[in-house]
Amino acid sequence: MESQDKLEFDDNALLAQIGGPAGRNLKLMTEELGLQIHARGNTLTLVGSTEEREVGRRLLNQLYALAKRGRHLEGSDLVRAARLVQADINANLKAIFTDVVLSTGAGVVRPRGQAQSRYIDAMRTKDVVFGVGPAGTGKTYLAVAMAVAALQRNDVRRIVLTRPAVEAGEKLGFLPGDMVEKVNPYLRPLYDALDDLIEGDRAGQMLARGHVEVAPLAFMRGRTLNGSFVILDEAQNTTSEQMLMFLTRLGYDSKAVITGDITQTDLPGGVRSGLAEATQVLQNVEGIGVSRFTEEDVVRHPLVGRIIKAYDQRDSSTDA
Repeated sequence: MESQDKLEFDDNALLAQIGGPAGRNLKLMTEELGLQIHARGNTLTLVGSTEEREVGRRLLNQLYALAKRGRHLEGSDLVRAARLVQADINANLKAIFTDVVLSTGAGVVRPRGQAQSRYIDAMRTKDVVFGVGPAGTGKTYLAVAMAVAALQRNDVRRIVLTRPAVEAGEKLGFLPGDMVEKVNPYLRPLYDALDDLIEGDRAGQMLARGHVEVAPLAFMRGRTLNGSFVILDEAQNTTSEQMLMFLTRLGYDSKAVITGDITQTDLPGGVRSGLAEATQVLQNVEGIGVSRFTEEDVVRHPLVGRIIKAYDQRDSSTDA
């Protein structure tokens, strides 16, 4: 049965900003939450079920608190905030939307959900962190952003980005050029993240000076990485031996972040993923964090999450 609640706020100007031009933001919230929101002066009236009104009340109070801090949410950020509170009535929007991972000329990198917020906290407090989940959840992008921020603060002397050179279901055949040119296609996603996060031609300069190194996993053997922020991407394509080799490269004053999607391994049949094994063996080891993402945490086009979910359901029914 529908009923109503009234929320009163002490600053009409802030309330108007929350509502947006011509009440556009209130309409977005109405569509997302399934309840009616009516504005009159400094009062908002919420009409809906008990659960809908509670979600609306929690959301609006947090939006008002954020607005007081100068952080106004609109558009996709507002929709995301509404979904966060719907999914978890105790979601802390302040912790998510006021956290800054990295500021660049292109904008500010922030967590875009509770899973990303927990992942960032793990990278700040643990020396080895596993980020496990589907594509599009920001695992690699946030890890590179954290690495760039650490380099800018002089917390580390260099960034090392690596991934196994495993073909994703395609036989690429003979590739011309020297060793670096042969493996560069496998490393392109890491270069893309660097170019997006580092302004102008600074990424190229940092690579030339050795402050940033991008290399295939095979190049890590025999090395000790001191004062480094090391990221192993596409780790689901490592074997058990490769994963152990990588984890034992970590030296003093270093961090390692290992990212991948266990369900998307390109290893030959019968070969167990080193990522799947490591997250089981090491999950209770002090100093190691494991952050898990689901299709609900995808931050690419909304269809990506639905595509992942559809394939998961197909795989589940096939297994059954």
